Amino acid sequence: MARPAVSAANPAAVPPAGRTVPEWRAVAELFKPITWFPPMWAFACGVVASGVSLEGRWWLALLGVILAGPLVCATSQAVNDWFDREVDAINEPQRPIPSGRIPGRWGLWIAIGWTVVSLLVATALGPWGFGAAVLGLLLAWAYSAPPVRLKLNGWYGNAACGLSYESLAWVTGAAVMAGGQMPPLPSLLLALLYGVGAHGIMTLNDFKAIAGDQQMGVRSLPVQLGPQRAALVACWVMALPQVVVVALLVHWNAPWHALAIVALLLGQAVLMRWFMQKPVERALYYSGFGVPIFVAGMMVSAFALRGLAGAA
Repeated sequence: MARPAVSAANPAAVPPAGRTVPEWRAVAELFKPITWFPPMWAFACGVVASGVSLEGRWWLALLGVILAGPLVCATSQAVNDWFDREVDAINEPQRPIPSGRIPGRWGLWIAIGWTVVSLLVATALGPWGFGAAVLGLLLAWAYSAPPVRLKLNGWYGNAACGLSYESLAWVTGAAVMAGGQMPPLPSLLLALLYGVGAHGIMTLNDFKAIAGDQQMGVRSLPVQLGPQRAALVACWVMALPQVVVVALLVHWNAPWHALAIVALLLGQAVLMRWFMQKPVERALYYSGFGVPIFVAGMMVSAFALRGLAGAA
């Protein structure tokens, strides 16, 4: 794909005069700290679900949260922005790379450098932590970089993100706290279900980029299905896994936790109905208000497993 031409119609593509190194603020913006929360939260959910005391192991939990967010997730954001620079020049020309605040090939070098730093830190978490970091980073590069570029199709691109951000982080947190043991089946099931639900969350992020995605051949769900149908799919994909979580918690004799998730799901349903009326205009707002309710249910279910582990 050719880089957008510098012109009066695209002034943000013009690098600031004389700049040869990135602004530090631009690097921080490239890493998108706001996106670190989901994998950090999921790792914490795995820590809670493991039922293992933090005494003497708190540093593992803290290091894992840092690895999940400011390292691996930040790397994925840098990789994505580098390989999305042409699309961003159309959709969001103010971003660090298309605006020229990160000039030349610095965006690529930052992505590579943070990959190496992430792997070095991951060695402190043992084989499980290192292996999870390798897998997460491979998915990050495969999602954005050619020739794989999973994000070109919203179905499997969003699946890679959801399973990496939520499922992989949860399972890693539980395994690291348990000394490298495979988490029990209930923890694996909940991690998988919330990872599937996160596919819908990833779709919410695609509504803001419909115009650029259409021009650049990125087949996000809003592009493939149209905004209205994509919004419907996103909502069902988020809701159905939570229904299964409720059923599992009831089956595992955790009715109060199941009831709490039902309440959270009802709150999401109200917001989903409002979102689907104007999905393009309201996707960002729904993401800001509905997604925190979704992830709150993750922690509720993690505490349910912790209670079951304590009762065993």
